[in-house]
Amino acid sequence: MTRVAVGILRRDGKILACQRKKGGRYEFKWEFPGGKLEPGESVEECLARELREELSINAHSIDHIEVQSAEYEDGGIFEVAYCNVVGFDGELVNNVFEQIRWVTLQELRTLDILEGNRDFIARMEK
Repeated sequence: MTRVAVGILRRDGKILACQRKKGGRYEFKWEFPGGKLEPGESVEECLARELREELSINAHSIDHIEVQSAEYEDGGIFEVAYCNVVGFDGELVNNVFEQIRWVTLQELRTLDILEGNRDFIARMEK
């Protein structure tokens, strides 16, 4: 099982959604920024590192929300830690995604989201 930390970033009533690049695993699917935990790394350390690498930002505070498991048809099994990113420094720079977009919760629910994130998004509140 692969352990992953993802961040829920909010600004002006919108949530940051990121689209995976063409040619990669689950290409063009939308997700939250984040990535795989490295050995000995906490969820918060992983997410802070991933946000720096993927978006060039520094998280102020990370609040752990919940952990959920997801299994994909291709055999991928993931334990996903969802976290609120309370604030961050820096301007967002798209370093790894096809595109990034601030969307409303309603818009987020219409995107082609990674299957493993759908239950979490369905339970999200404004």
